[in-house]
Amino acid sequence: MPTYHGNAHPFDVWKVRKDFPMLAKTMNGKPLIYLDTAATAQKPSSVIETINRFYREEYGTVHRAIYEIAARSTEMYSEVRTKVQNFINAPREEEIIFTRGTTESINLVAHSFARAFLKEGDEILISEMEHHSNIVPWQIICDMYQTVLKIIPITDTAELNLDAFKDLLTHKTKLVSLAHIANATGTINPVKEVISLAHQAGAKVLIDGAQAAPHLMIDVQDLDADFYAFSGHKLYGPTGVGVLYGKKELLEVMPPFFGGGDMIEEVTFEKTTFQPIPLKFEAGTPSIAEVIGLGAAIDYVESIGRLAIHEWEQKLLTYATEKLQSVAGIKLFGTALSKGGIVSFTVEGMHPLDLGTILGLKGIAIRTGHLCAQPVLRRLGVEALARISFGIYNTYEDIDSFLHALKEATILLKPEMSY
Repeated sequence: MPTYHGNAHPFDVWKVRKDFPMLAKTMNGKPLIYLDTAATAQKPSSVIETINRFYREEYGTVHRAIYEIAARSTEMYSEVRTKVQNFINAPREEEIIFTRGTTESINLVAHSFARAFLKEGDEILISEMEHHSNIVPWQIICDMYQTVLKIIPITDTAELNLDAFKDLLTHKTKLVSLAHIANATGTINPVKEVISLAHQAGAKVLIDGAQAAPHLMIDVQDLDADFYAFSGHKLYGPTGVGVLYGKKELLEVMPPFFGGGDMIEEVTFEKTTFQPIPLKFEAGTPSIAEVIGLGAAIDYVESIGRLAIHEWEQKLLTYATEKLQSVAGIKLFGTALSKGGIVSFTVEGMHPLDLGTILGLKGIAIRTGHLCAQPVLRRLGVEALARISFGIYNTYEDIDSFLHALKEATILLKPEMSY
């Protein structure tokens, strides 16, 4: 089992903030208040310095040479695979595949799983609340293989309709792909129950953990997930690196997604044979520094403790939700009982883009627009939302400053509103 530090040490957000150099910067001449961690997280100095030191003092290629710096780079790179294994409690190190991010991980499963297991008429289930990255790949696969994409509906509170899900499961269902935490609404889905129900129907399950891995304790064995995907940049690590976990018995049957160097055993013009997993799925020179940076990010998160992080972010979520509900003209979207640190909303009579622009001028970074989740926004009756999201470094004072600026913006854009 993975080691969870929990609350062994009191969580000190002001101490944590000192680890993030970007938080000392200004935006438009104002102190930066960063409330967009669901899009991408800021980076602690330990991650930045690890990548810098690697390029300055340790850089070499991996898997391809025996000279000293290459051997050391390979060792460091391989150590991160073990860190990821422990981070999500995967049974085997070789079940961890490095990708460029959650999007590539999902595409890898979509194309490779389809080649191994899908035939015309088979069915794939996704939910109404998915990010575009967990919709578009399956549409492409259904066009290629004449399979059927079915959509699990959600409730008005943006929770998964489990009864409808049960009705959609049939012997034709081959794969269910679902977000652990929905990026537009913050809904934490009951993925363990979904996986159990899918397995009873004979289907496999991919969990999009992009929003969950930085904020929840992930145990793929407890979940019994067949595949689990997440990104480094949302986990306080660098961009350009992600993870796909897959059960060994599935990965060994699935063909490679990319072809090239490093993933081959032997190449002739007549035939190519491939390396065992995970290298079979890691063609080309990998993102070496980014993987090593991911390892540093995991070390950092574990040093704070994931339970402590989750509990702090839940306090921020409760505080922000209560405060926003008291603001005239605010409507919240995504009111599930179980949520991550994401609050999406609209202000009556104001376009989210206008609001985001004004807040940005005040140094406050929030996300606005369709949030790469147009189907769920349409389900909720809107074309655009404003979204705030929390990370390990956010404070009550951040929320207060945001609320003050929000009220100023509404008065500026709608003078008739008063508080």
